[in-house]
Amino acid sequence: MRIYIKKVKNTKGEIKESLWVDFYDNSGKRQRKTLKLSNTKANMKLAKKKIIPALLHKLESNKFIEKSVPTLNEYKIKSFEMNKSHRRDTTINDYEISYKKHIEPILGKKKLDKIKASDLELWQNKVIESVSPRRLRNIRAVLSGILSDAYRDELIDKNPLTLVRTIKADKVDIKPFSITEISTILNSSLGQEKNFFALGFFSGMRSGEMIGLKWSDIDFFRLEIKPQRSRRMGKNGKLKTDSSYREVDILDSLLPYLKNQYQITGSYNSYVFLNNDNEPLYDIKRIRDYSWKKTLKKCELDYRPIYHTRHTFATIMLENGEDILWVSNMLGHTDSTMTLSKYARYIKRESKKRGQFLKKELTPNGTEIDTELLKTA
Repeated sequence: MRIYIKKVKNTKGEIKESLWVDFYDNSGKRQRKTLKLSNTKANMKLAKKKIIPALLHKLESNKFIEKSVPTLNEYKIKSFEMNKSHRRDTTINDYEISYKKHIEPILGKKKLDKIKASDLELWQNKVIESVSPRRLRNIRAVLSGILSDAYRDELIDKNPLTLVRTIKADKVDIKPFSITEISTILNSSLGQEKNFFALGFFSGMRSGEMIGLKWSDIDFFRLEIKPQRSRRMGKNGKLKTDSSYREVDILDSLLPYLKNQYQITGSYNSYVFLNNDNEPLYDIKRIRDYSWKKTLKKCELDYRPIYHTRHTFATIMLENGEDILWVSNMLGHTDSTMTLSKYARYIKRESKKRGQFLKKELTPNGTEIDTELLKTA
């Protein structure tokens, strides 16, 4: 029986060293157990003088009983509860759905210490048959969080998912709609459907923000929208970031559509967009599947995610010379650096020669440079 030191990362991200023992029980099975002691000289002495002799005595007298390790299903409950306080309601809901649909059927009944990297490789191969690589990455995050918590609780020696390579997602190609295409889409839509699409195209708001929008968030006098919540899977949650709590200008192109929508749902003094039962919309997926796809097909346009209404707003504004700081604020980005990283290639560049102010001072003897001569050099 030997004592060894194991480094474990706690919930704060700090590395802590703890004492473990490695031995074989009477059945010949190898055991690795934590002593639940930090790595100090005093604890090392305690382990050697008292704990190890006691364990050896139990082994010799066949009194050593291996502690029961919970299944993934059992430990998932504890893990989700531990992380509840710092996860948004929409995230919690998505984690529950992801676990139940994609993780529980294959891995749920396995004991934590019996889940091997090979099991996870096979599980991942099965999941990727029905979801995109990007969705798989989100599902992996759910499972990894549970296994990481189990590792910190010293129920397993390592998180086996770290040994399984992720399947790379294809880079999202931003393909904004042209002004002509926007017009075609809006002219082919009716009622709330038309007004919802217009809000996306002319405000750059996120889908969840639009679904969660209430009339109390709209100031027609100041011509501003102040998003306060994001709605997903029938639940309201916080906005994506602190900077998402912003003032969105109501452009002249958007105002008529909001006024039309007010004629439809304004009297309810509730959400801006309601379903046929006058209840809040459940999720963007229903709009995407029942309205958006149908409209694009009707317009004979290639399919693009409904989120591209947001991309379209950003690219059209930048292409037409709008200030990037204003565009960044409209989108709710933390700063303009984020906006630049996504949309730099759409920023309008004036067709003029740069650095002309240097010419007079730094051209030899104040002479003009013969550009035609340079072309033939």
